[in-house]
Amino acid sequence: MLSPSVSSTKSSSTDAVYALVESVIPKIEWPVFEPHVAAINELKKTRNAVILAHNYQTPEIYHCVADISGDSLALARQAVDTDAEVIVLAGVHFMAETAKLLNPDKVVLIPDLAAGCSLADSITAADIRELRRKHPDVPVVTYVNTSAEVKAESDICCTSGNAVEVVESLGVDRVLFLPDEYLAAYVAEQTDVEIIPWQGHCEVHERFTASELEQYREAYDELTIIAHPECPPDVLGVADYVGSTAQMQDYVQTKRPRRVMMVTECSMSDNVAASVTDVEFIRPCNLCPHMKRITLANIQQALESLQPRVEIDPSVAVRARQAVERMLAIGGSRIVG
Repeated sequence: MLSPSVSSTKSSSTDAVYALVESVIPKIEWPVFEPHVAAINELKKTRNAVILAHNYQTPEIYHCVADISGDSLALARQAVDTDAEVIVLAGVHFMAETAKLLNPDKVVLIPDLAAGCSLADSITAADIRELRRKHPDVPVVTYVNTSAEVKAESDICCTSGNAVEVVESLGVDRVLFLPDEYLAAYVAEQTDVEIIPWQGHCEVHERFTASELEQYREAYDELTIIAHPECPPDVLGVADYVGSTAQMQDYVQTKRPRRVMMVTECSMSDNVAASVTDVEFIRPCNLCPHMKRITLANIQQALESLQPRVEIDPSVAVRARQAVERMLAIGGSRIVG
């Protein structure tokens, strides 16, 4: 049992951390999180570790223990610049693989190996080889929400934030765009390049409907609806703004709408609301079951044991890394490792 002096020190060390989330985590709940937050932040020092957290992580992870946070593109870009020896990916497995691709000599941990992705599961490397057979000489643009094996069969990767830029950078008339069908449809509206899609979907975003959003708009005055491009086309048609998670966050922080609905994974609203307290958030709460496998408890356990580690077959990693590097090079990002 901690002595009173030690307990007091630990409490005071997390007071400033709690101030970051007090608007979204009730004070009565904080004692559940506080011991893990304190332990994780100490373990990061002893392990020379950083935590990368996706925008869909819960606030106690996103604001209280993460060193780098953002969308898939931001995490990929910033992962290459860390001097830490250990990277903990608070997100899903394909994100941890991307971090490993860009940091082959570092230890990359994912707190729960079962944190997967419906999009990543919707396509295989064999599927891409068959598509190439049917569409010879057509470049393959692959969303980062895919496995390393799929990336290895691709020409270049993209995220929702840079998909149009990536497609147009190739200077061709047609591309295979995989695996999200709805993101492909959105990109097709933004470019003259012919988009050949694959029928993969995100299990979070595909559940939203235009009729649901119309009901919210009728119920709330001055409601601004912003949506992720992985949503179905009819949902995007109802939205006032469409963008990646990073673009959605920037929209709220700069535009400061009186009342906003972020049509994406539910924790995104909590994380933005913690720093934008003058905006009212209406939450159509669809949770990602895979993102929610990551908890403070298993982050702490991963740092203590340095397990589970993400490993990629070297023959796969070389080709997959090239596809990610080509994407990052478009934005002028430095590639190391």
